[in-house]
Amino acid sequence: MSKPSRNREIARAKVAEMRAREARQARQRRLFTGIGAAVLAIVAAVAIVFAVKGGKSGTTGSHPVLKLGPLSTLGNLRPAPSPGANGFEGVPIPDGTPLAGTSSAATGRAVDGIRCQTSEQLALHIHSHLVIFVNGAQRQVPAGVGIPGSRVVNSAAQGETCLYWLHTHASYGIIHVEAPRHCAFTLGDFFDEWGQPLGPSVLGPVGGHVVAIYNGKLYEANPRDIPLIAHAQIQLEVGKPLIAPESITFPAGL
Repeated sequence: MSKPSRNREIARAKVAEMRAREARQARQRRLFTGIGAAVLAIVAAVAIVFAVKGGKSGTTGSHPVLKLGPLSTLGNLRPAPSPGANGFEGVPIPDGTPLAGTSSAATGRAVDGIRCQTSEQLALHIHSHLVIFVNGAQRQVPAGVGIPGSRVVNSAAQGETCLYWLHTHASYGIIHVEAPRHCAFTLGDFFDEWGQPLGPSVLGPVGGHVVAIYNGKLYEANPRDIPLIAHAQIQLEVGKPLIAPESITFPAGL
């Protein structure tokens, strides 16, 4: 082989080696880019999970899609009873006894990530309404849930050592949601503060199938997961007869 031919072969070999090296580097860059994207996706997914599961740490977002159905599947419903006399916030106090007292309610420790603080936290300030019926008889949500150290005077809780972010000032079922940041709270959080069980087959001290009505529609999932959003109207029932949804007009300021 002549010297010029040999030089051309050497040059072609060097070019081939250079292109092979560049191809390997390109594959490595694609690999690292893919790994980086996967890591970012995993981090994002974990963040979303914590946002959904640990909403008390400060997450916010759109309201969840709820599984709701028509009330007609419940059959005939007895009309809701006449409202009682208004309490101090202008909401009727239902006749009947409390579903349960507050002796087992939280006394200051954090519950489901919800803290009890010495002053009101108003970055998030909304109200939901809870109505309860057992065997057709209305039961009260007691005043003072989420207000340790309070005493009830004229149906209102007075005096406290601290305020949980979820609490009741009176026995007419208004759940005050007052938190230092926008968080996702559920009815299960409130019952945990109250120290009472809640699930598809238990409502506080009462066992049996729990019928949940949410804003006038049948709620077809675990009642613990019912979201506490502004002016939500929630009704829980165990036993017969079933009662048609009771609703209130939220007064100004609630």
